[in-house]
Amino acid sequence: MTAQTKPHPNQQFIDVPGSLWRLQTPALVLDLDAFEANVRTAAKLASSHHLKLRPHAKSHRSSTVAKRQLAAGAVGMCVQTLGEAEALWAHHISPLLLASPIVAPEKIARLIDLVLAGCKIMVVVDDHANVADFAAAAQSRHATVDLLVDVDAGRDKLGVRDPSEAVALAQQIVRHPNLRFRGIQVYGGHVQHIYDFHERQTAAHQVHARARAATAALTAATLPPEIVTGGGTGSFQFDLEGGPFNDLQIGSYAFMDVDYLRVDFGPSGPWPFTSSLHVLATVISRHVAGRVTTDAGIKSFATDGPPPQIVKGCPAGSNYAIAGDEHGRVTLPSGAAVPPLGQRVLCVVPHCDPNVNLYDFLHVCRGDQLVELWPIDARGRSI
Repeated sequence: MTAQTKPHPNQQFIDVPGSLWRLQTPALVLDLDAFEANVRTAAKLASSHHLKLRPHAKSHRSSTVAKRQLAAGAVGMCVQTLGEAEALWAHHISPLLLASPIVAPEKIARLIDLVLAGCKIMVVVDDHANVADFAAAAQSRHATVDLLVDVDAGRDKLGVRDPSEAVALAQQIVRHPNLRFRGIQVYGGHVQHIYDFHERQTAAHQVHARARAATAALTAATLPPEIVTGGGTGSFQFDLEGGPFNDLQIGSYAFMDVDYLRVDFGPSGPWPFTSSLHVLATVISRHVAGRVTTDAGIKSFATDGPPPQIVKGCPAGSNYAIAGDEHGRVTLPSGAAVPPLGQRVLCVVPHCDPNVNLYDFLHVCRGDQLVELWPIDARGRSI
């Protein structure tokens, strides 16, 4: 039996009662009840405000998750790389919005490959040379490419910085018969993890002002944007209430993570979304007083955020820390009973996007029973 056909080590536990606590670890675990509730809640909130959802697949990289979001009413998916787009299109998922510019000739060719294969895909641009390259490539292959102008949301990273620049780019796009101007993107990624409610609200409103200014300038130039896309999980509540967007790119809402749970939702709290994504680890050593060692370290948890948060498997008040590539350390409260060898420890992930990218499968559980394994199709698809 080849490595490609060998069953997943945890496949034997599907539909076995209590199988969550028997999984071989480390395992990335999805609480299906919480995930489904998050997807329903976001769809309902967006619909009630007459807004479209275009969830960001960089958070999950899974065709199965994408299909669930589309079935709940999403109008398409965002992706951050061509590799993610290709992985989703392999499962016939579209429309797609590639939310980061691509400039290499080889990548432009790959995008046109998707267009000619029937994938409905848009891509953002923020430079005249990039638009010219798309025009030449599209014309040479008799394709039509849909473009959005990327507008700087205040991050000083991507996007045109002045409404007049947005107009000039849009005018360049509409002049070419093989290009189609679809709208603008104004993504305030820097807003999403501001913990303080009022600081986050102020920052979100600043992003809104930039989007309104670009929209107004384009409209005045008789180029009203069909799509005004942006927003995110952390700014979702502000984007819903009178924001400038008609298309929202929230992504982390489906999973949540420790960092998002630190964000103050404000007077209308608590958060409408709950944590659904966890890592299951196993206690493998307990020789040091007051702590135990697990089998989940840097290769199992994202390390660009706060520590994992223990939710089950250890005494209340226990703290998790990364202790090496393959190991974690749980510090127990004074006087607490030491967990036995083999004890499973369930933790909320620190940062869902990079955490997903460490695994090949989501272990999908209903309660404490494994019900499915969902492939993370776009894992590692960074180009």
